[in-house]
Amino acid sequence: VQLVESGGGLAQPGGSLTLSCAASGFAFSNYAMIWYRHAPGKEREPVAAITGAGGYADVADSVKGRFTISRDNNKNALYLRMNSLKPEDTATYICAKNRRYDKYHYSFRLDEYPDWGQGTQVTVSS
Repeated sequence: VQLVESGGGLAQPGGSLTLSCAASGFAFSNYAMIWYRHAPGKEREPVAAITGAGGYADVADSVKGRFTISRDNNKNALYLRMNSLKPEDTATYICAKNRRYDKYHYSFRLDEYPDWGQGTQVTVSS
């Protein structure tokens, strides 16, 4: 399993970024995926998750209406579109693969995602 995130960087408050996660080494379309974030001194926070088939997705209340998760199973890619960014969104964003082989399975529990990438840093500051 290999997961490689990209797309992070510096954004101004109110700005937008789109993160990407390139997946390889497994049957991507059969696994739920999640984005979570980790800021210094804080616990890991799940941000958005999506089923393997892509038919169901949800985001955390803290980003609802601003962030959107999507996937392209033809490209083995996961995305996180982030709009209206706030300073409190500053964190390392990490994509992770669910442990269960089921394209309709969905979970927001981080303990169900044992495989993750190195992450991409997002900094929101003026």
